[in-house]
Amino acid sequence: MGMMSKFSAADAKLNMMFSAPVFFDDGKNMFLAEGKTVKPYHLAAIKRWNIKYLLTSGHVLELEEGANISRMAGFDKKRFEKASPVEDADDVEELEEI
Repeated sequence: MGMMSKFSAADAKLNMMFSAPVFFDDGKNMFLAEGKTVKPYHLAAIKRWNIKYLLTSGHVLELEEGANISRMAGFDKKRFEKASPVEDADDVEELEEI
């Protein structure tokens, strides 16, 4: 897995999608799988567990031409791109396929 970037959990918005898995701030437990969208229960978990930041080695996936622009409403892409890399994160183990 590549270098992971850290971004504020407050920047996670409904229907966001990433090119790689997103992990909780511990770098081990997955918050969101690659290519899946953020759902209301994801946002509730962030608040309930007081998660301050999330980690990913991917990037926010762009909307395809003609896609519903509202799914990314409220997300500040420039702020995400300025996220600081996490140098001290442990390597994440790859999961076996079932």
